[in-house]
Amino acid sequence: MERLPALVLDFLRDRRGATALEYGFIAFFISIAALAALREIGPLLATKYASVLPGLQ
Repeated sequence: MERLPALVLDFLRDRRGATALEYGFIAFFISIAALAALREIGPLLATKYASVLPGLQ
């Protein structure tokens, strides 16, 4: 029973979980930015492919 407070304090002082959360947030925001960019570029690419398609047939 004496070790329980020491274990709790060690758990509260551990910063490895915080670092993992930060990396998770960074990955989340990068994926949101990538999706937003793809939504903007998508229609432009569709138009470009539609104009190139007759030349390939």
